[in-house]
Amino acid sequence: MDLRYQRLYVNIDHVATVRQARRGQEPDPVAAALLCERAGADGITAHLREDRRHIQDDDIHRLMAQVTTLLNLECATTDDMLSLAETLRPAQVTLVPERREEITTEGGLDVVRHEVVLRDAIARLRAAGIRSSLFIDPEREAVDVSRRIGADAVELHTGQYAHAPRDPATLRALRDAAAHGAAIGIAVHAGHGLSVANVGPVAAIPEIEELNIGHAIVGRAIFVGLEVAVHEIRAMMDDARAADLF
Repeated sequence: MDLRYQRLYVNIDHVATVRQARRGQEPDPVAAALLCERAGADGITAHLREDRRHIQDDDIHRLMAQVTTLLNLECATTDDMLSLAETLRPAQVTLVPERREEITTEGGLDVVRHEVVLRDAIARLRAAGIRSSLFIDPEREAVDVSRRIGADAVELHTGQYAHAPRDPATLRALRDAAAHGAAIGIAVHAGHGLSVANVGPVAAIPEIEELNIGHAIVGRAIFVGLEVAVHEIRAMMDDARAADLF
């Protein structure tokens, strides 16, 4: 693993959120994904929620057909979601918790409580040749369970850090979980609430191989355009990485 480079996956969900406000065809999240790739994104993330509040099934089919990097499908552990993944075979599936009443994903999976369900889901994904990741809170026990049940990666929930970036404890939790994950042999990703304003300290954590960033990029794109927004976050990641490693 080249610790000097950190992958950026751009989540295009909220392009679809704007489209769904009118239930029309524009703006097209697939077109957005292609612009993000052109701007240097290493992959595209899309969350197919059970209530289909933003990304739709057709979007996932079209993303699979048109994305030239890698597609990371975020979904719950329902049978219909796993069946869709088995049919389409994206490069990676990130399993996430889901509550219909929440505005956005509010925390990581309870991997202890749902260990059996998650183990079975990971086994299904592996049988289909799909890399698996679990969206978890930055806690050592959650990392340990994720490794034990066979996940290829964990994505550390950075929400608490994003809400309180000046609280040393929030960044310390991410650093500790990332170092522990790397030490026991599981790939470490991170995401949720990251922006140009706060991404630097997270990007500087050497064990974090990949960041998933969406809302901040789409919001910034309203003012500067999508490609510029991707370039800005990429530059912040690279600068933080270089400053920490050299």
